[in-house]
Amino acid sequence: MIQVRAAEERGHTDWGWLDSRHSFSFGEYHDPEHMGFRALRVINDDRVKAGAGFGTHGHRDMEILSYVLEGALEHKDSSGGGGVIRPGEIQFMRAGTGVTHSEYNHSQTELVHFLQIWIVPDARGLKPGFDQRPFDREAASRGFVLLASQDGRETSVQVHQDVELWVTQLGAGESRELRLRPGRHAWLQVARGSVALNGQALDEGAGAAVSGEERLALVAQEPAEVLVFDLA
Repeated sequence: MIQVRAAEERGHTDWGWLDSRHSFSFGEYHDPEHMGFRALRVINDDRVKAGAGFGTHGHRDMEILSYVLEGALEHKDSSGGGGVIRPGEIQFMRAGTGVTHSEYNHSQTELVHFLQIWIVPDARGLKPGFDQRPFDREAASRGFVLLASQDGRETSVQVHQDVELWVTQLGAGESRELRLRPGRHAWLQVARGSVALNGQALDEGAGAAVSGEERLALVAQEPAEVLVFDLA
């Protein structure tokens, strides 16, 4: 079964400096029909104007990933983590027992466009932590690259949940296939471009909840960048 979450159906908030689309309930946007999928709680598609950003604020008991599509995002948190993330990198913050952090557009002239992802951890009260690392974009243009996992294999960031986050980048007309183990679920997010998933069309910004399928077959309708969450 594949349940599509169309891009235009997402929640929307616009604060002037921030334009955000919410796949699931977040902040002032609340929809009891869309509170997350399995352990995946938040996917915010954020665009932040030059020189602007999120001032210092707190989180706890959440695994938070940032994935930049355009521009550069500057991060600083109370666990000692910090840095600038750009396309081709994945950034991770474990909120655990509690952290404060800030995120700003690193540029004074260009927009930053990124996905903010929250995953519910399998335990509460974890020690806060931070990680940031590049991934092989050339490998992502040939197949799927692992960005995050429970065991941290293949140089992925290690998250405290039974989830795997994969990325692939496709040229127009290219296809990819990812097999799902029995009993697994998936969420697919089209970060850029458009694809067909098992024959169903998904435009940029769309997502799809997948259950009871053995494989995810993608065909790009135009150049595309796709994230896939393999979930328990």
